[in-house]
Amino acid sequence: MNASQQDRLLKPMEEVGIVGYGAYIPRYRLPAKEVSRIWTDGEGGVPIVEKAVPGLDEDVITMSIEAARNALARAAIDPSEIRAVWVGSESHPYAVKPSSTVVAEAIGATPHTQAADWEFACKAGTEALQAAIGLVGSGMARYAMAIGMDTAQGRPGDALEYTTGAGGAAIILGPAKESMARFEGSYSYATDTPDFWRRSNETYPEHGERFTGEPAYFEHILTAAREIMKLTDTQSEDFAHVVFHQPNAKFPMRAGRMLGFKDEQIKTGLLVSLIGNTYAGSPMIGLSAVLDKGQPGDRVLLVSYGSGAGSDAFVLSLTDRLPALRDRAPRTQEYIDRRTEIDYATYARYRGKLALK
Repeated sequence: MNASQQDRLLKPMEEVGIVGYGAYIPRYRLPAKEVSRIWTDGEGGVPIVEKAVPGLDEDVITMSIEAARNALARAAIDPSEIRAVWVGSESHPYAVKPSSTVVAEAIGATPHTQAADWEFACKAGTEALQAAIGLVGSGMARYAMAIGMDTAQGRPGDALEYTTGAGGAAIILGPAKESMARFEGSYSYATDTPDFWRRSNETYPEHGERFTGEPAYFEHILTAAREIMKLTDTQSEDFAHVVFHQPNAKFPMRAGRMLGFKDEQIKTGLLVSLIGNTYAGSPMIGLSAVLDKGQPGDRVLLVSYGSGAGSDAFVLSLTDRLPALRDRAPRTQEYIDRRTEIDYATYARYRGKLALK
């Protein structure tokens, strides 16, 4: 590897790792067959089994608080030591007022902390994660928290309505010696590829349909994955688990096979069929599922994707501290199993799809 290639590897001066993590998924579930019943008389194909739907009293802030509390339970640190609380989402409750300050206040991290909201479509969570690694790795902070969280979005009858779920995860970064998973390096790849967007004052996002595949998702995921493996001198067989952004169930599996991964390397973190695409929470909650089940010494490849467009890729190795810490908070599967099925009418009410003018 020459000097110019090595410069592409994003690696902090001090080693950084995950000292705490926590997921949150809402209880309510809308079966995909129920969406099909309404819009295609039950004759259309369903891309997933069901998706998670937030209740009337849930939004990105409340869900982020739950995930953050789970992360703190595993980290067992004083929240006042956290010097940054960053929330990545594309469905922040307020257009002008941060989600991050509310979350930081609720978990006891204020007032001596930096708070900010992050946006980059579905990779807003890993964007915050990337910055948190840099903050801790520079020595500016001992601990920083990155959250990826979203609520279900999708125009009624649109293909997105089948797959856009709700949920996400919080990650606390700290010194590698205290960590349950250590970062070996990361890499980011971005272009101006407008495959998915939502203008101000618009309720639902627009998407470029098939254009979202080859030039958008696959171009960025595959490039980022190949580059990080080259920069860290790793091969597909070196990884026990691989987590890709999950807009649907097919894209991550196809990307993995194109990169030489076996299906079993991908399936641990592939949750989209049961909870939907959680946008900014998708790769983060996939990572939380891997941390729930991974073993010390396992290597993990995490690659996000955000429309507009870009990917962040990370290589992690799980440490001996993981098994003793992960049972301090509910595992991701516990949230998946805790479900209450709803019909389309209830979903429409919960998501404010019935507008009276």
